Amino acid sequence: MTDIMSATPVSTSPVMAPAPAAAPVSGFAAFGLPKSMMRSLDAMGFTAPTPIQTQAIPMALAGDDIMGTAQTGTGKTGAFGIPLVAHLINNPDACALVLTPTRELAQQVLKQLRDMTGHNGMIRAAFLIGGDSMQKQIQQLRNEPRLIVGTPGRINDHLKRHTLDLSPTTFLVLDEADRMLDMGFGVQLASIAAELPKERQTLMFSATMPDNIIKLARSYLNNPKRVEVGSTIAAAPKIKQEVVRVDEAAKYDQLVEILQKREGSIIVFVKTKYGADRLATKLSRQKHNADAIHGDLRQNQRDRVIKAFRAQESRILVATDVAARGLDVPHIETVINYDLPQCPEDYIHRIGRTGRNGAEGTAICLLTNTDRAKWNAINRLMNPGEKTANDDGDDRQGRGQPRGGKRRSGPPPRRSGGGRNHRGQRPSGNRYAA
Repeated sequence: MTDIMSATPVSTSPVMAPAPAAAPVSGFAAFGLPKSMMRSLDAMGFTAPTPIQTQAIPMALAGDDIMGTAQTGTGKTGAFGIPLVAHLINNPDACALVLTPTRELAQQVLKQLRDMTGHNGMIRAAFLIGGDSMQKQIQQLRNEPRLIVGTPGRINDHLKRHTLDLSPTTFLVLDEADRMLDMGFGVQLASIAAELPKERQTLMFSATMPDNIIKLARSYLNNPKRVEVGSTIAAAPKIKQEVVRVDEAAKYDQLVEILQKREGSIIVFVKTKYGADRLATKLSRQKHNADAIHGDLRQNQRDRVIKAFRAQESRILVATDVAARGLDVPHIETVINYDLPQCPEDYIHRIGRTGRNGAEGTAICLLTNTDRAKWNAINRLMNPGEKTANDDGDDRQGRGQPRGGKRRSGPPPRRSGGGRNHRGQRPSGNRYAA
């Protein structure tokens, strides 16, 4: 018989289950962003960071300079915009400057940055672009904005007028730096650099990395971290590319045939401003809903054209390369290269207007006999190292672009600052903020 007095007592206390492990923090919450900014990102539909955002944002939040390259449509604006806005929120006296090559891109960047700031009234912005009212911009500068977004030419205009002082800039972004150099902004960028404080954080993004960009990076950046996502000389994976060989005399008729067969919003790229106006007018006369956009339009005209295209009130946008890197419209289904670009790199940026953020899209090239040299240059860029397999250089190892007017889908084959607000000054000596 068991001695009851010596038996091991049995506890009647309830057994406590171990506390569940805390769920790992993921998405944008993992970056430790300000709460107000997280609410703004949620409202914008930002759920998961893109690869370039995953790499660049933690480095930027840590205060590092960044040299970044990535394909168009991969979330570069968020990669620099999120740390920029966090910097302004966390540092109430901080000021930031964003330089872009085109007015359209500047407008889109400013809109996204404003959305990220939400209702934070402490972050006023100034929008300084050519073609816009100088007096309106001066009034914006008087309101002591802490964020300036603009193009190099107009920023220099304000510096020359002494209506802008960049010495308080603590955060600088150069967006699409290679495009700014391509457009001849090198002198303006040098002038701007001379007005910036050396103690600042700088993020520089470029689609390509030629020698002149490396030289520019050395002038602007201090021990930068390198961020590169995917190939910058390849199209996005979901862009289906087609080539149509056509005689010059039949080119317009071929375009009309393509337009009639395709649905959704379409961009048609041409090489000249006159050609854009002429083609848009010709299409409109044939009952196609088309508008033209190019550098000679006044700002209010450009705004009207882009607004109508975004709202899908116009289906076809005939554009010069002014829109190749400055137009972000998610619903573009087709890009047509009516004329090939002068610069091979612009081919990537043109076709990147479709297939945005993982969506599917189609890019079509109308090639004539006179396009041989340009098309070969594009192929050399996208397929480095592979030799042509025939005399005209258009087909590659039997798996390249089609000949004889046939159409073939698929991409070209791969070959093996501190403490103060921005302030401006009129020549009279009256000071007001920028």
